[in-house]
Amino acid sequence: MGTYPMPVYHFIVQWGGSRTGFTEVSGLNIEHDVIEYREGSSPDQSSIKMPGLRKFANIVLKRGIVKGDTDFLKWINTIQHSKAERRDVTISLLNENHEPVLTWRVHNAWPVKYEGPALNSKNSEVAIESLELAHEGLSVVE
Repeated sequence: MGTYPMPVYHFIVQWGGSRTGFTEVSGLNIEHDVIEYREGSSPDQSSIKMPGLRKFANIVLKRGIVKGDTDFLKWINTIQHSKAERRDVTISLLNENHEPVLTWRVHNAWPVKYEGPALNSKNSEVAIESLELAHEGLSVVE
């Protein structure tokens, strides 16, 4: 039997709130700007490319709303006068034994957007809330 890739549906998020189960996590992206440079005396008619600043996408956490759990709202309400409560967030992909296989560490995260559910009297779906996080770095640990 061969080695199979990990499924995406078994994960846990440690974010400082009471509930660690989520339905979706997105934004685990690292990107580098490209710096193009060319001197006027260069015989080449193209520029060289160098790595520039590293950028990180915002992380979006989604979960079902549970009565009495307002941790998302409490965190976003800590923002006042250009200051916010910053937290390190850990997202772990788990194996069948509930052990981390790969872990993303998000540094100095703070909430930039809260989104409640789209309410519709004709749907029978779970009410989902989301929290978007800005942060200052993302590292991957095996």
